[in-house]
Amino acid sequence: MTENLELYDVTILGGGPAGMYTAFYSGIRELKTKVIDAQYQLGGTLLYYLDKMVWDVGGIPPITGKQLTEHLIQQVNTFEPTIVLGQEIDDLERRDDGTFVLTSTAGDRHWTRTIIMAIGFGGLRKSVKIEIDGAERYENTNLYYSVHNLEDFRGKRVLISGGGDSAVDWANELEPIAASVTLVHRRDQFKGLERSVSNMKASSVSIRTPYRVEGFHSEDGVSIQQVNICHAESGESEQLHVDAVIVCHGVTYEYGRIREWGLGIGKWNLDVTDKMETAIPGIFAVGDFVHYGSKVMLIAGAFNDAVLALNSAKLYIEPNAEKMARISSENTRFNELNRQLGVVDDDE
Repeated sequence: MTENLELYDVTILGGGPAGMYTAFYSGIRELKTKVIDAQYQLGGTLLYYLDKMVWDVGGIPPITGKQLTEHLIQQVNTFEPTIVLGQEIDDLERRDDGTFVLTSTAGDRHWTRTIIMAIGFGGLRKSVKIEIDGAERYENTNLYYSVHNLEDFRGKRVLISGGGDSAVDWANELEPIAASVTLVHRRDQFKGLERSVSNMKASSVSIRTPYRVEGFHSEDGVSIQQVNICHAESGESEQLHVDAVIVCHGVTYEYGRIREWGLGIGKWNLDVTDKMETAIPGIFAVGDFVHYGSKVMLIAGAFNDAVLALNSAKLYIEPNAEKMARISSENTRFNELNRQLGVVDDDE
């Protein structure tokens, strides 16, 4: 059935930072590239943090998740890869000639020589809902599980439930613009980055620990006006007046039928070699999806994974190829693009 399919050198599953940079680097290495993502827009996890400031990408000053996503999309389009959105891949077939056919849940098929998996913690991401009866009725008004626009909270009394990175980061982001920010956490210790926690404690954020959110109260049945919190040790409770509630209790991820491919996926991620190789020859993996001895869980680390995986894919396809691409100032493809931009190297 593959006779009517177009064969690609590299097919990348996932359109987050790791997947997009892999596709960009694949263009540098002159490989025919396709990106497939289950979401309907590129960005991956960054789409959940569009207003969050990102500080730790080398050479880039503090930038919002939205801006970083826009830059990555512009970069990935440099070599015009084929981009397919809204398709969840669940089936893998290896043909006799060593190529792969990937099939989506809707039946769409994709033919490729190699696969690079950049699926994070799974294609299906769901926020962990707060366990309060009837809470779902407020999800269309002032109960949030993610923040897409900081301006929605300007001048409001905001309560955040949670103690991880997301809870701490949103407390810091909202503190300058909200009327007040209260963070409620069932433990005295936080799981956020140390500097972020220190910044929060030094700010006007009201930190209530060890407390848990126990109930919501509404006068109109549509939105939350008061939140009941309970001390985790004494059981003492009190009510806080609020305009918005943000729940940051984590997310759940699912890999679906990808677990059946024989990759050996663990509970959260996949062990790979230092060349980003998986247990299946021709399939490589990058980003949050993978684990290896010196793995760096930062966007910068995902970019490094991308380069390693793509170089491995290149050598898998062309064993006599160069082990890596030249630096941009020596790369003929970039010289061509520079001329299109009207920039000419003095050495030319």
